[in-house]
Amino acid sequence: MKRIETKIPGVFMVEADVFGDSRGFFTESYSERKFRDLGVDMTFIQDNHSCSVPVGTIRGLHYQLAPAAQTKLVRVISGAIYDVAVDIRKSSPTFGQWVGVILTGDNHRQLLIPPGFAHGFCTLVPNTHVTYKVDSYYSPEHDRGILWSDSAIGIDWPVRAGAAVLSDKDTKHPVLAEAEVFE
Repeated sequence: MKRIETKIPGVFMVEADVFGDSRGFFTESYSERKFRDLGVDMTFIQDNHSCSVPVGTIRGLHYQLAPAAQTKLVRVISGAIYDVAVDIRKSSPTFGQWVGVILTGDNHRQLLIPPGFAHGFCTLVPNTHVTYKVDSYYSPEHDRGILWSDSAIGIDWPVRAGAAVLSDKDTKHPVLAEAEVFE
């Protein structure tokens, strides 16, 4: 496994070793020991799995406040997404900045998103399956979101606003300037 840094410290990709032959491939998508060697020393306690059928489905931007803040390790099993993390730590020099990467079932990359970041993704192909590990359970009272299309953040999503497929909840999040964020 190797660690691939992004432009925002703390948010990085993990690329697994893939061993392939005429039958297909084998990979270790998670190994506590190998992740510890990459500087990830936490206990993941839950795996989540979503399937998004239409292209252009956006899920996010989601996060949980402390004490239920989550680290997420995001991976695509099949399909492809444009995965985004937004720094929402008010005291951070990269506050309001975002990073976006493409994760696919074929590139075997994962994105680690630490607490203090909002997370969202847009599907690039139909029937995309995304899994992610978290280190804190879902907590409805700490659950928050930021509007995916906040122009002050300026995420370059691969879908037009009118063509995005969203949940009702995701259309009603506040913009970053009005959101409850990390201090």
